[in-house]
Amino acid sequence: MLLEITDLRLRYGGAEILKGISLNVEEGEIVTIIGSNGAGKTTTLRTISGLKKPITGEILFQGKRIQGAPAQDIVKMGIGHVPQGRNLFPYMGVLENIRLGAYLQNDKNQIKQNLARIFQTFPVLKARKRQQAGTLSGGEQQMLAIARALMGNPTLLLLDEPSIGLAPILVREIGKIAVEINQRGTSILLVEQNARLALRLAHRGYVLETGSVVLQGKCEDLLIDERVKRAYVGQ
Repeated sequence: MLLEITDLRLRYGGAEILKGISLNVEEGEIVTIIGSNGAGKTTTLRTISGLKKPITGEILFQGKRIQGAPAQDIVKMGIGHVPQGRNLFPYMGVLENIRLGAYLQNDKNQIKQNLARIFQTFPVLKARKRQQAGTLSGGEQQMLAIARALMGNPTLLLLDEPSIGLAPILVREIGKIAVEINQRGTSILLVEQNARLALRLAHRGYVLETGSVVLQGKCEDLLIDERVKRAYVGQ
């Protein structure tokens, strides 16, 4: 098992945000977490990547306990995080933003190979590598955020709401890129409010409501589940 979360609980401001979440990601999978605003999806990813500290529960990555570890150590272990809102440095160049993703990498040859692969995946970023990140379109900024995370050579990529604010044609492009990344060997844990998109991209899914997993299964089964259709996908 690549990632295994058991009975994860987290409090924030006196309220229990995560209420005993358990989920897992196997090597080679795309797994999605869907749910409404405030369900705890983003908090789950932030807890995995070390930005939030759980009160109980266990997070195992490649069999190693990682909860409570510093965020930079979790990146070194092979978990990349593309946060909601992208969190780019808008006045820095595209290439500078990408290179920041390799700040924990010491192998210059590997960095060069990663950069070449990224420019192959995102040719628009290569064409605009000297442009300020803040002048890119929303879709291009999302590509840049993903590219930055990939520079860290992640085994597992955490994607938080990659389609938010994008036009439908760009949503499809981001979805296509996610599948390509997965096919190259990177597992993905995807948080996405666009449930139809998420369930079509992923192999398995979890439905989160007010901090609890209420439903899980193969995505083809969740897509036709009446509860999911009524609440998240539509008829």
